[in-house]
Amino acid sequence: MDERIEEELAILTERTADAPGPVVDKHTLEQPIALLEPRAPLCVSEAATLADAVAIMREHRIGCVLVVDAAGYLVGIFTERDLLLRLEDGDLSRGIQPYMTAEPETLRAADPIAFALNLMSVGGFRHVPLVDDEGRPGGVVSVKDVVHYLAETFPQDVLTVPPDPRRVGQWQSRDGA
Repeated sequence: MDERIEEELAILTERTADAPGPVVDKHTLEQPIALLEPRAPLCVSEAATLADAVAIMREHRIGCVLVVDAAGYLVGIFTERDLLLRLEDGDLSRGIQPYMTAEPETLRAADPIAFALNLMSVGGFRHVPLVDDEGRPGGVVSVKDVVHYLAETFPQDVLTVPPDPRRVGQWQSRDGA
């Protein structure tokens, strides 16, 4: 390892050794999903076309829409991944039902963050619909929401890390991906 990198890591270790910061512990993971400030759901009806859903996703720059029945109950979720993996010919005039994920796993805003992390990890989901007690959409929690929460909870640990630890001292400003 380059001597400069070792020196920078030693300085960083020394600086952070005395300052106990926040930790991800049981208490952190038991906080309600509502703390992540999930976005309000954008919904389409069961009669919507793929074009309708894609238009909403593009307009709002989001990765999913929720599909509701005539009474407003959640019946499915349609994601970017559904579009990429299920639509073979690019015909967006088709109905959304064959392409959505029907009866998706759901949570409530009062459920612990750990539940959302479990569904995302075990189920491979990027978005989890939040519903009320009747099954009507109340929000969507995304991986992005969790990452944003962690960055806010641990700003010193996340926002001050060099974009590429192998390039210690070689950046002049905050970089992004």
